[in-house]
Amino acid sequence: MMRKTFLLPLLISFIFLTPPIFAEKEQPKQEQPKKESCVSCHSKVSPGIVKQWQESKHGKMDLNCTVCHSANEGEVDAFKHYDELISTIPTPNDCAVCHEKETKEFSKSHHAKAAQFIGSLDNLLGEVVEGGPAANLGCRQCHGSEVKVLKDGKLDHATWPNTGIGRINPDGSKGSCSACHYRHTFSVAQARQPENCGKCHMGPDHPQAEIYNESKHGVLFRAFIKDMNLENDADKWIAGKDYPSPTCASCHMSATPTQSVTHDVGDRISWTLRPVISTKLENWQKRRDSMKDVCRQCHGPAQVENFYQQYDEAVTLYNEKFAKPAKAIMDKLYEAGKLTKTPFDEKLEWIYYELWHHEGRRARMGASMQGPDFVQWHGFYEVAKHFYFEFLPEVKERDPKLVDEVLNKDEHRWIKGLSKEDIKKNLEFYKGRYKQ
Repeated sequence: MMRKTFLLPLLISFIFLTPPIFAEKEQPKQEQPKKESCVSCHSKVSPGIVKQWQESKHGKMDLNCTVCHSANEGEVDAFKHYDELISTIPTPNDCAVCHEKETKEFSKSHHAKAAQFIGSLDNLLGEVVEGGPAANLGCRQCHGSEVKVLKDGKLDHATWPNTGIGRINPDGSKGSCSACHYRHTFSVAQARQPENCGKCHMGPDHPQAEIYNESKHGVLFRAFIKDMNLENDADKWIAGKDYPSPTCASCHMSATPTQSVTHDVGDRISWTLRPVISTKLENWQKRRDSMKDVCRQCHGPAQVENFYQQYDEAVTLYNEKFAKPAKAIMDKLYEAGKLTKTPFDEKLEWIYYELWHHEGRRARMGASMQGPDFVQWHGFYEVAKHFYFEFLPEVKERDPKLVDEVLNKDEHRWIKGLSKEDIKKNLEFYKGRYKQ
């Protein structure tokens, strides 16, 4: 049941008050502020958030703090703050009172499910191999975690503060709007900046921020940032019309003359580049057509179509030459009992994990976002080097036959030495397989 529905006729947007102050049940004794003004107190104890609010659209509309923070009796995270019953965390349920469309789109996105990484190999590394405190300030700050409320009404320090994109809130809702729209300004201009996405989408295993900065898109953005009209309303921020170069939001979320803004960032993604082997997503052609529509706002149809052909060929190359053989080998070793069932207790498992999770992702993501150095030196070069000279030698110690099966295939025969005829045959093989 959505809280605060009785405020609907009065609401246009909402504001946030600082969680650290509200998380404390026992307030210092002081003169009780007037009911109509939270600002009178917070201007003294937390002036930064007051200034942010005053400069925001919410502040300029003079929306009351309780629009977002009021709570109902019996809610798990409700507590008395002077004479107001409030909650620390405004959730998507609260945001939906004014932003219903955006909340519905977000709730079906991969972002909203980000906390489901719990139970994955990534989470095992953080929680077990590394240790819980590392995961709290690392993995969970991007993916989100379940925010737990203690018996005294305070929020468990192991789960709060947390603005991870897939956070599970005390009211059961999933997600954190402030993961992208930082409190208390809730600025659309800030959310459109590439650095906003780079908080999580960076590093050795998903370096989208670094790839974007290398790409022509990123270079253009920096060169023409003064002309980006980042503060424009959604319907006045159309790719190729109202600003000259794309950000992450332009391609994945923003409007075109034929598409409206979406808060489901996966609506226009056709390949999944995260797992060991990439596959096309459900309704991938529709998704791709939506992204091509964005591309065509700045590029000719031939360039768009040819890019996607190159992209598909690169992902297929990674899948067929490296990912599928490596996965097949690992599956056979596990089935034969030549690897234990405990993850990461053997060197081969670390090599394999980095092969697809780090190097393989970099190659594929570099291809998707036109970052040539990430396709080559941070991507396929690393994949090839570690596949041939770390992964296969480690496999050979357990089962030499599995290595021979791979190296006898045409695409791997180069390692045994190539004559001019072999080189010609290899080139013809690749041209045939990838239709080049």
